[in-house]
Amino acid sequence: MNGPVLSGGVIVLVAVLLWMLYLLPSWRGRYQYNASERNAVRLNQALRVLAETSETPDEVRLELNARTALAQQKLAKRLQSEKEASELIRLRAELAATRADPMLRQARARRRVRVVAASVLILGLSIAGLGVWQLVSGGAQALIWIGGAPAVVAAVALQKMASVARRSLSRPAAEVLPEPAPRVSPPLHDQGRASWTPRPLPAPMAQVSGSLAHTARAEIEAAQELRRAERVAELRRRAAQMAPPEPVALPAPPAPAAAEEPSPYSRMGFVDDAEIEQHVRQMLQRRAAG
Repeated sequence: MNGPVLSGGVIVLVAVLLWMLYLLPSWRGRYQYNASERNAVRLNQALRVLAETSETPDEVRLELNARTALAQQKLAKRLQSEKEASELIRLRAELAATRADPMLRQARARRRVRVVAASVLILGLSIAGLGVWQLVSGGAQALIWIGGAPAVVAAVALQKMASVARRSLSRPAAEVLPEPAPRVSPPLHDQGRASWTPRPLPAPMAQVSGSLAHTARAEIEAAQELRRAERVAELRRRAAQMAPPEPVALPAPPAPAAAEEPSPYSRMGFVDDAEIEQHVRQMLQRRAAG
């Protein structure tokens, strides 16, 4: 029984030793790492404090200037590339507009036709010359006709194109009217305040005393006042006629007789504190009397 127990204890001891051998280095490494991190943080803090409290050294300034110059160079390159791209886009647009121009397309088509016609003419003349040589040597005339027909057609086409070109050159060019210059109003000059006094307007003749207009106006106003007075008098007369008659004075009523002695029953229904008190005293006196 002691054998298995001892063997089990030995295994546990070996496991503990192995575990300690594994944990101790890891703990030590972690401790050293934390210590180095703390030292680095402290060093950074000290350097930051020194940098804030001291002037910037020339090396740092030079490095900053180099970085700024590099950034400016990158910015300049980017602007240059953008400018070149915009210029390329503009040139492409101009090229597309030029290609879309109908006059240029017609000119290119005429040039191609002229080149083809000239080539056919040269080839036809060459074949016709070969046919002439064969004819002189005692051969057939087929090459002369084969080369002569295209040469004649090409020559006619070139002659037509030349005549069209001459007519286009002799045609007067359309007169280009210059654009009218914008009309500019002349500048206004300040002449200062006016040095003349305006003349007063003459007064109306109706306000000038002694004139015919003033006399006529006075007569018209007098006639209007007279008509107004007559109208007021007529209105007053009509009002007096339409007014009701004055009331008749009635005879004065006779004087009332002398006031009689009031009856003791005249004030029945009216109760007063003094009367109640007097009534109670009378009752008490009658009861006391017997």
